[in-house]
Amino acid sequence: MKTVSLSGSSRANVGKKDAKKLRKEGKVPCVIYGGKEQKHFYLDQKDFKKIIFTPEVFIIKIDLEGTTYETILQDIQYHPVSDFVLHADFLELTPGRAVTLAIPVQLEGTAPGVVKGGRLQLKLRKLRLKGKVEDMPEHVVLDISGLDIGKSIKVKDVPVENVQFLDPANAVVVSVKAARGISAAELEAEGEEAEESEEAEG
Repeated sequence: MKTVSLSGSSRANVGKKDAKKLRKEGKVPCVIYGGKEQKHFYLDQKDFKKIIFTPEVFIIKIDLEGTTYETILQDIQYHPVSDFVLHADFLELTPGRAVTLAIPVQLEGTAPGVVKGGRLQLKLRKLRLKGKVEDMPEHVVLDISGLDIGKSIKVKDVPVENVQFLDPANAVVVSVKAARGISAAELEAEGEEAEESEEAEG
């Protein structure tokens, strides 16, 4: 997995008054938990642009007064109107301990059903996986070159090893649907005609 490094500052006070003051200054109150003890600190609002406005999932190395903590972003709270980050929770990583992450789905290949006029539908853009960080992929890569009209790839079909899937096994990740107003049989017939004409021309 990719890594991002951030530099934070420890909080002397942890009350609501202090948190409000930090937010007015463009800072975000944060906590690292999961280790021997919780670490309360703050980051600049702009630091979050590196890690939240992207589908990627990162290991985040946070430097606090010279000590580096290897973490993942576990929870984040936004202002309901401005979308400013109000608070963030980071989970400290421990070798061998399982974590839960939402890993983005990446499609590769061309679906035959789309070539015939069907519509590709990505139902789950991320999959929730549980396992050791070292076993986590950067992306869940799905080959859609075998997807014809009416076909789908379900969670149980996803080829990722050494992790547990937390989404339902029968949940559809990606599928090819017939275009509205056109039946699958008609689309398949059109596809066959196109193939025959190509063979005749060849």
